[in-house]
Amino acid sequence: MDLLQRVENALDTIRPYLEADGGNVSIEEITSDNIVRLRLLGSCGSCPMSIMTLKAGIEQAIKRAVPEIEAVEAINLTDIDDPEAVLPERLK
Repeated sequence: MDLLQRVENALDTIRPYLEADGGNVSIEEITSDNIVRLRLLGSCGSCPMSIMTLKAGIEQAIKRAVPEIEAVEAINLTDIDDPEAVLPERLK
């Protein structure tokens, strides 16, 4: 199984939790130095808690399943202080 498929499989373990809040994630690229770049989708893309979701959930799931991954980055993180940020309905 190639690196991309292993990362996708790791993401599949956390997707139900993201989808429960109206979000998801897609892989934009895996760099030659094993950095996964993701795009946060749906409510994850506008949530002020997205940095916590990325670090405590997504990154941990990927690194546990694919230890050769060096880092996980989101290309569209919402800043916690962004006035346009919106919490998912369940978290309000």
